[in-house]
Amino acid sequence: MRLALRLNLLLIAGVAAVSGGFAYYQVQSERRGLERDLQRQALDLADSLAKTAEPLMVRHAFRELQVLVDRVRDRERLAGVGVYSGSGQILAITAGFTALIKGDPPLTMEEADAENGYAHFVTLGGIPMHVATVPLRVDSELLGFLAIFHDAAYIDSRALAAWRRALLTVTIQTLLIASITLLTIRWAIGRPLLRMAHWLRELRAGRGATAPLLREPELEPLTREVSRLASSFTAARAAAEEEARLRDSAESQWTTDRLRVFVQGRLQGSQLIVVSNREPYEHFRRSSGIECSVPASGLVTALEPILRACDGTWIAQATGDADRETADEHGCLGVPPDNPQYTLRRVWLSPDEVRGFYLGFANEGLWPLCHIAHTRPTFRSEDWEHYEAVNRKFATAVLEEISDEENPVVVVQDYHFALMPRLIKRVRPDARVAIFWHVPWPNPEAFGICPWQRELLGGLLGADLIGFHIQTHCNNFLDTVDRTLECRIERDRNAVSRNGHLTAVRRFPISVAMEEQAPAEDSPYLERAALLAGHGVRSAFLGVGVDRIDYTKGIPERFRGLERFFEKHPVYRGEFTFVQIGAPSRSEIRRYHDLMIEVEQEAERINRRFQTAEWRPIVFLPSHHSREAILPYYRSSDLCMVTSLHDGMNLVAKEYVAARSDDQGVLILSRFTGASHELVDALVVNPYDTEEVADSIHHALEMTPEERHLRMGRMRAVIRENNIYRWAGNLIAELCDIRLPAAARSETVHAEAHTFSHT
Repeated sequence: MRLALRLNLLLIAGVAAVSGGFAYYQVQSERRGLERDLQRQALDLADSLAKTAEPLMVRHAFRELQVLVDRVRDRERLAGVGVYSGSGQILAITAGFTALIKGDPPLTMEEADAENGYAHFVTLGGIPMHVATVPLRVDSELLGFLAIFHDAAYIDSRALAAWRRALLTVTIQTLLIASITLLTIRWAIGRPLLRMAHWLRELRAGRGATAPLLREPELEPLTREVSRLASSFTAARAAAEEEARLRDSAESQWTTDRLRVFVQGRLQGSQLIVVSNREPYEHFRRSSGIECSVPASGLVTALEPILRACDGTWIAQATGDADRETADEHGCLGVPPDNPQYTLRRVWLSPDEVRGFYLGFANEGLWPLCHIAHTRPTFRSEDWEHYEAVNRKFATAVLEEISDEENPVVVVQDYHFALMPRLIKRVRPDARVAIFWHVPWPNPEAFGICPWQRELLGGLLGADLIGFHIQTHCNNFLDTVDRTLECRIERDRNAVSRNGHLTAVRRFPISVAMEEQAPAEDSPYLERAALLAGHGVRSAFLGVGVDRIDYTKGIPERFRGLERFFEKHPVYRGEFTFVQIGAPSRSEIRRYHDLMIEVEQEAERINRRFQTAEWRPIVFLPSHHSREAILPYYRSSDLCMVTSLHDGMNLVAKEYVAARSDDQGVLILSRFTGASHELVDALVVNPYDTEEVADSIHHALEMTPEERHLRMGRMRAVIRENNIYRWAGNLIAELCDIRLPAAARSETVHAEAHTFSHT
C-alpha cells in the first residue's frame, strides 16, 4: 500500500511539474504574442497620425491638433493620444484621458531621446498602459512627439484566462497519465511479477513448474538472475535428494557436488592449473555481435567442476576470432561468461606455430605414431622446433600463474604438451604436475620411429603422475622408457625413477557424465521416422555412427561392413538405414582431406548399388553437430557402431550408452578401443573383419528386447558407477597423495624462473 502511494505521489508530482512547465511556456508565449500585436497596432496608428500632425505643428495650429486627437479616441482599446513639444510639454491630449489617469502623462527621457520612436508598457493611475511614441519632424527639425496610449489590462485578463485553461488541462492530463501509467505498470510489470512469484512459490513447494517467460526487455536481467537462482536451488535440492538416496542405498556415485567437495578437501587451498590445447569457451564474431560457444568436449565436462570448486585457472590456445576482444591484456577472462567461477587464460599462437606445432608435429607426427592405423607419421625438424617453442610458451604462462603460489597443482592434457612437465618442474620442484595422455601409447618398436623420442620421454618423466586410459598403454609406456632411457623401472609400483625423481604411471579410464533422464515423451519410433523424413528416407530400423572424420575411426571399414550386411541379408534393404554423422577435422592435412573424399565416395557408391526411390542405406552428414542435435539419433536408433581401428578410449560409445535411458539399443564396439575393456556387454568386433561387422549388425537387429534391455542395463551401470567425475576425482586424489621433497623455493629458483621466462 505504501509503495503504491509513493509511486502515485511521485508520478503525479513528476507529470504535474512537466505539464506545468509546458503550460507556463504556453501562457508566456500567448502574452508575448498579444504584446507584439498591440505594439504593432500602436506604432501603425502613431505613424498615421504623425503625418497629419506634423503640418499642424509647423503652423502651430494647436486647436486643430486637439480636434485630431479627440477624433480617434473611440478606437478599440485606445485610451488616449497626446502631442508634446520638443521640451516635453503637452500641446494636445484626448479629452478625459488626464482624468482617467489622474494627471498628465509625462514624457520620459527614453521617449525624448528616441529618434525613430519608442514603445513600452507602463502603469498610469494604476492602469496598465502601452505607450508608443514617435517624433514629429519637418526637414529633420524636431517639432515634438506624438504619444499613443492603449489600455493593456486585457493582456493580463487573457493571460489569467490562459492560466486557468492550462491548469485545468494540466490537472486532467496528470490524472489521465497517472491512471494510464499505473494501469500499464500493473498489467506489464505487476502481472509478470505475480507469475514469477507464483512460479517461485511452486518451486519452493517442490513442484517443478515451468519458468515463466517474461518477454519485457526491462525484466530480462531480473528473469536471468532469478532463473540462475532457481537453477542453483533446483541443483542443490537434487544434490541433497541424491545424497540422501545414496546414503539410503549405501551407494557411492560421484556427482559434480561430491567432486567439488572432494577437490576442495584434497587441494587444501593450493591453486589448480589445467593446461590443454583446446579452450573450454570460444568467442566468435557473428552478424548479431560476439557469440560465446562451448566446444563439444568430454574434457570440458570432466575438468570444469574441479576448476569451479577451487577457482582455478585453465590455460589453452585461443582459437576464436573474437577471443582477444573478450580477454584482458594478459589474455585472461572469467568463465563461464554468465557466472564466472574460474579463470581462462588464452595463449595466442602465430599461423606458423599452429602449422608446425599442431598440424605438423602433433597431428602429422605424434597422432599417427600413437594410433597404429596404417598411416605413416611424418616428422620434420621445423615442426619439432615449433613444438618445443609452443611448449615453452605454455610453460611460461603456467609459471607466471603460479609464481606467487605455494604447492600449486598442474594438470596437463594430452600429447600436445609432452615437454611441459619437465619445463615446469625444473623451475618449480614444489609443484605437483600430472599429464594425462588421452591417445594410445604404442609399443617400443613403434615409438622408436620418432627422432625425438628421448626428448619426449624426458619431458613426460618430469611429471609426478602420468595417466593413460588402460593398463596396456601404461605397460607400453614403461617398456618404451626401459628400452630408451637409463632409469629404474619399478614394475610393482608402476613407476619410473630417474635422476632422483619418481614418476607414477597409472590407469584412469575416462568416462562421461551419466545424467539420469526420464525416457522421451515421444515414441522412439515416431522420433526415428521424423529424423529420417528430414533426410527424405523412410525406414523401419535406424543405425547411427558419430565420429570425427579421422583415419583412426574406421569409417570406410564400417561402410564396407554395411555393404556386406545388405548383400547377406537382402530382407533389410529398404528397412534399415545407417546415419553417419561425420564432423570434418584437420582438413588442412592432406591425409584428412583425402579421407573425407574417400568416405563420401564410398557412401555414394553403396547408395547407388542399393537405394530405391524412398530409401537409401547410408545417410552421410559431413558437418559439426551439437550434443543436443545428436541426442535424438542416440535415443531412437536400434544400434550404434563404433569401429575405431585404434582408440585410446572413444567416448562416443559411452555417450550412446548414457543416452539410452530406456535401456534399449545395441552398441557394436571395436575391440581396439579402450571402451571395450569396460563395456563388455557390447557386441565387440574386429573392424578389419568385414564378415564379423556384417554379422554383428544382423545380430543387433535380431536381438530380443529382453537381451537388449539386459545388456544395456549392465553397461549403464558401469558408466553410472565410473563416470567422468570419478575419473577426475581419482586423478586429483592420486596426484595430491604423491609425496614431494620438502625443499623450499630459493632465490636460485627465482633466478631460474626469470631466466626460463626469457629463453
